[in-house]
Amino acid sequence: MKATTHALAAWAVAGALAVSSPAADTKLPEVHPVSVTVGSEKVSGRDAIRVIKDPKVKEFDEPTFARLKGSVFKDGTIEAKVLSKLTKDAPDFARGFIGVAFRVNEDNSKFECIYLRPTNSRAELQLRRNRSIQYFAYPDFKFERLRKEAAGEYESYADMGLDEWIDMRIEVKGAKAKLFVNGAKQPALIVNDLKLGPDASGAVGLWVDVGTAGYFSDVRVRNE
Repeated sequence: MKATTHALAAWAVAGALAVSSPAADTKLPEVHPVSVTVGSEKVSGRDAIRVIKDPKVKEFDEPTFARLKGSVFKDGTIEAKVLSKLTKDAPDFARGFIGVAFRVNEDNSKFECIYLRPTNSRAELQLRRNRSIQYFAYPDFKFERLRKEAAGEYESYADMGLDEWIDMRIEVKGAKAKLFVNGAKQPALIVNDLKLGPDASGAVGLWVDVGTAGYFSDVRVRNE
Protein backbone atom coordinates (compact mmCIF):
# COMPACT_ATOMS: atom_id res chain seq x y z
CA MET A 1 0.00 0.00 0.00
CA LYS A 2 1.13 3.57 -0.73
CA ALA A 3 0.73 6.44 1.72
CA THR A 4 -1.37 9.35 0.53
CA THR A 5 1.35 11.97 0.79
CA HIS A 6 -0.16 14.38 -1.72
CA ALA A 7 -3.20 15.15 0.43
CA LEU A 8 -1.46 15.13 3.80
CA ALA A 9 1.73 16.95 2.88
CA ALA A 10 1.04 20.00 5.06
CA TRP A 11 1.20 17.99 8.27
CA ALA A 12 2.63 14.62 7.36
CA VAL A 13 5.82 12.75 8.11
CA ALA A 14 6.58 9.93 5.67
CA GLY A 15 2.96 10.05 4.58
CA ALA A 16 1.59 9.75 8.11
CA LEU A 17 -0.45 12.40 9.84
CA ALA A 18 1.43 13.83 12.82
CA VAL A 19 -0.30 15.62 15.67
CA SER A 20 1.36 17.74 18.30
CA SER A 21 0.94 20.21 21.11
CA PRO A 22 1.24 23.96 20.41
CA ALA A 23 4.72 23.95 21.93
CA ALA A 24 6.03 21.39 19.47
CA ASP A 25 7.69 22.31 16.19
CA THR A 26 5.39 20.12 14.11
CA LYS A 27 2.21 21.83 12.99
CA LEU A 28 -1.17 20.54 14.07
CA PRO A 29 -3.05 18.64 11.40
CA GLU A 30 -5.40 20.65 9.31
CA VAL A 31 -8.88 19.56 10.29
CA HIS A 32 -12.38 20.85 9.79
CA PRO A 33 -14.49 20.42 12.93
CA VAL A 34 -17.93 19.00 12.20
CA SER A 35 -20.14 19.48 15.28
CA VAL A 36 -17.10 19.12 17.56
CA THR A 37 -14.55 21.32 19.28
CA VAL A 38 -10.89 20.64 18.58
CA GLY A 39 -7.76 21.38 20.57
CA SER A 40 -4.40 19.87 21.43
CA GLU A 41 -2.97 18.32 24.56
CA LYS A 42 -0.15 16.09 25.75
CA VAL A 43 -1.69 12.89 27.14
CA SER A 44 0.22 10.00 28.69
CA GLY A 45 3.41 11.07 26.95
CA ARG A 46 1.89 11.67 23.53
CA ASP A 47 1.04 14.86 21.71
CA ALA A 48 -2.55 14.52 20.59
CA ILE A 49 -5.46 16.30 19.01
CA ARG A 50 -8.47 16.53 21.35
CA VAL A 51 -12.00 16.18 19.97
CA ILE A 52 -15.23 16.76 21.95
CA LYS A 53 -18.76 16.52 20.61
CA ASP A 54 -20.87 19.68 20.46
CA PRO A 55 -23.46 19.28 23.25
CA LYS A 56 -26.10 20.82 21.01
CA VAL A 57 -26.11 17.57 18.99
CA LYS A 58 -28.47 15.35 20.96
CA GLU A 59 -28.73 12.39 18.58
CA PHE A 60 -26.20 9.54 18.56
CA ASP A 61 -24.09 8.16 15.69
CA GLU A 62 -24.05 11.54 13.98
CA PRO A 63 -21.42 13.44 11.92
CA THR A 64 -19.42 14.52 14.98
CA PHE A 65 -15.79 14.38 13.94
CA ALA A 66 -12.69 16.35 13.05
CA ARG A 67 -12.48 15.91 9.30
CA LEU A 68 -8.93 15.63 7.97
CA LYS A 69 -8.58 18.32 5.32
CA GLY A 70 -7.39 16.99 2.00
CA SER A 71 -7.88 13.35 2.93
CA VAL A 72 -9.32 11.11 0.22
CA PHE A 73 -9.87 7.46 1.07
CA LYS A 74 -11.54 4.53 -0.68
CA ASP A 75 -9.57 1.32 -0.11
CA GLY A 76 -6.53 0.94 2.09
CA THR A 77 -5.55 1.25 5.75
CA ILE A 78 -6.22 3.79 8.47
CA GLU A 79 -4.19 3.61 11.66
CA ALA A 80 -4.52 5.69 14.82
CA LYS A 81 -3.74 5.64 18.49
CA VAL A 82 -6.83 6.71 20.40
CA LEU A 83 -7.55 7.46 24.04
CA SER A 84 -10.84 8.48 25.61
CA LYS A 85 -11.81 10.06 28.89
CA LEU A 86 -15.27 10.74 30.25
CA THR A 87 -16.11 14.42 30.48
CA LYS A 88 -17.27 15.89 33.78
CA ASP A 89 -20.82 16.19 32.48
CA ALA A 90 -20.91 12.72 30.86
CA PRO A 91 -24.28 10.95 31.22
CA ASP A 92 -24.42 7.59 32.98
CA PHE A 93 -24.69 5.79 29.64
CA ALA A 94 -21.45 7.30 28.31
CA ARG A 95 -18.95 4.64 27.26
CA GLY A 96 -15.95 6.66 26.09
CA PHE A 97 -17.15 6.50 22.47
CA ILE A 98 -14.20 7.07 20.13
CA GLY A 99 -13.31 5.92 16.63
CA VAL A 100 -12.67 6.66 12.98
CA ALA A 101 -15.11 7.74 10.29
CA PHE A 102 -14.14 7.01 6.69
CA ARG A 103 -15.44 7.46 3.16
CA VAL A 104 -17.06 10.69 4.37
CA ASN A 105 -18.79 12.39 1.45
CA GLU A 106 -18.39 16.06 0.61
CA ASP A 107 -21.24 17.44 2.73
CA ASN A 108 -20.79 14.96 5.62
CA SER A 109 -24.21 13.44 4.93
CA LYS A 110 -22.86 9.91 4.37
CA PHE A 111 -20.00 7.98 5.95
CA GLU A 112 -18.92 4.68 7.48
CA CYS A 113 -17.57 4.48 11.03
CA ILE A 114 -15.99 2.00 13.43
CA TYR A 115 -15.78 3.06 17.04
CA LEU A 116 -14.94 1.75 20.50
CA ARG A 117 -16.77 1.68 23.83
CA PRO A 118 -13.82 1.26 26.22
CA THR A 119 -15.90 1.09 29.42
CA ASN A 120 -17.74 -1.96 28.10
CA SER A 121 -14.63 -4.02 27.59
CA ARG A 122 -13.99 -4.76 31.26
CA ALA A 123 -17.58 -4.73 32.51
CA GLU A 124 -18.84 -7.61 34.63
CA LEU A 125 -21.77 -8.22 32.27
CA GLN A 126 -20.84 -10.33 29.26
CA LEU A 127 -23.41 -8.65 27.03
CA ARG A 128 -21.74 -5.28 27.59
CA ARG A 129 -18.34 -6.79 26.81
CA ASN A 130 -19.73 -8.10 23.52
CA ARG A 131 -20.53 -4.49 22.64
CA SER A 132 -17.03 -3.03 23.03
CA ILE A 133 -16.70 -2.33 19.29
CA GLN A 134 -19.33 -0.95 16.92
CA TYR A 135 -19.72 -0.41 13.18
CA PHE A 136 -22.38 1.89 11.74
CA ALA A 137 -23.10 3.75 8.51
CA TYR A 138 -24.64 7.19 8.47
CA PRO A 139 -27.43 8.07 7.96
CA ASP A 140 -29.48 4.90 7.56
CA PHE A 141 -27.67 2.25 9.59
CA LYS A 142 -27.01 3.51 13.09
CA PHE A 143 -26.23 1.14 15.95
CA GLU A 144 -29.85 0.81 17.12
CA ARG A 145 -31.06 -0.41 13.72
CA LEU A 146 -28.14 -2.75 13.22
CA ARG A 147 -28.51 -4.19 16.73
CA LYS A 148 -32.23 -4.76 16.14
CA GLU A 149 -31.97 -6.26 12.65
CA ALA A 150 -28.69 -8.19 13.00
CA ALA A 151 -27.88 -8.58 16.69
CA GLY A 152 -24.20 -9.21 17.30
CA GLU A 153 -23.11 -8.98 13.67
CA TYR A 154 -21.77 -5.43 13.76
CA GLU A 155 -20.48 -5.42 17.35
CA SER A 156 -17.62 -7.28 18.96
CA TYR A 157 -15.15 -7.49 21.86
CA ALA A 158 -11.52 -6.56 22.41
CA ASP A 159 -9.66 -5.73 25.60
CA MET A 160 -9.26 -1.98 26.16
CA GLY A 161 -9.94 0.64 28.79
CA LEU A 162 -10.58 4.30 29.47
CA ASP A 163 -7.60 6.64 29.79
CA GLU A 164 -5.21 4.34 27.98
CA TRP A 165 -3.83 4.43 24.46
CA ILE A 166 -5.48 1.94 22.11
CA ASP A 167 -4.11 1.08 18.68
CA MET A 168 -6.74 0.94 15.93
CA ARG A 169 -6.02 -0.32 12.42
CA ILE A 170 -8.85 -0.42 9.90
CA GLU A 171 -8.36 -2.23 6.61
CA VAL A 172 -10.91 -1.48 3.89
CA LYS A 173 -11.34 -3.20 0.55
CA GLY A 174 -14.51 -2.79 -1.48
CA ALA A 175 -17.48 -3.63 0.73
CA LYS A 176 -15.34 -5.22 3.47
CA ALA A 177 -13.63 -3.73 6.51
CA LYS A 178 -11.56 -5.26 9.30
CA LEU A 179 -10.59 -3.71 12.62
CA PHE A 180 -7.43 -4.79 14.41
CA VAL A 181 -6.90 -3.66 18.01
CA ASN A 182 -3.59 -3.24 19.84
CA GLY A 183 -1.51 -5.02 17.22
CA ALA A 184 -3.49 -8.25 17.22
CA LYS A 185 -2.86 -10.54 14.24
CA GLN A 186 -6.54 -11.39 13.95
CA PRO A 187 -9.30 -8.79 13.49
CA ALA A 188 -11.58 -7.98 16.39
CA LEU A 189 -14.38 -7.06 13.98
CA ILE A 190 -15.12 -7.99 10.37
CA VAL A 191 -17.77 -6.17 8.36
CA ASN A 192 -18.53 -7.95 5.10
CA ASP A 193 -21.18 -5.55 3.79
CA LEU A 194 -20.24 -1.92 4.25
CA LYS A 195 -23.55 -0.17 3.85
CA LEU A 196 -22.40 2.58 1.49
CA GLY A 197 -21.22 -0.04 -0.99
CA PRO A 198 -17.85 -0.94 -2.52
CA ASP A 199 -17.47 2.21 -4.60
CA ALA A 200 -17.91 4.82 -1.88
CA SER A 201 -14.98 7.13 -1.14
CA GLY A 202 -14.32 10.29 0.78
CA ALA A 203 -12.53 11.88 3.71
CA VAL A 204 -11.40 10.48 7.06
CA GLY A 205 -12.71 11.85 10.35
CA LEU A 206 -11.65 11.56 14.00
CA TRP A 207 -14.98 10.66 15.58
CA VAL A 208 -16.41 10.93 19.09
CA ASP A 209 -19.82 10.81 20.72
CA VAL A 210 -21.51 12.01 23.89
CA GLY A 211 -19.57 12.33 27.13
CA THR A 212 -16.16 11.72 25.55
CA ALA A 213 -12.99 13.74 25.44
CA GLY A 214 -11.28 11.88 22.60
CA TYR A 215 -7.56 12.04 21.87
CA PHE A 216 -5.92 10.99 18.60
CA SER A 217 -2.23 10.51 17.85
CA ASP A 218 -0.10 8.92 15.10
CA VAL A 219 -2.89 8.92 12.53
CA ARG A 220 -1.88 7.37 9.21
CA VAL A 221 -4.00 7.07 6.08
CA ARG A 222 -2.74 4.83 3.30
CA ASN A 223 -4.61 4.30 0.05
CA GLU A 224 -4.27 1.00 -1.72
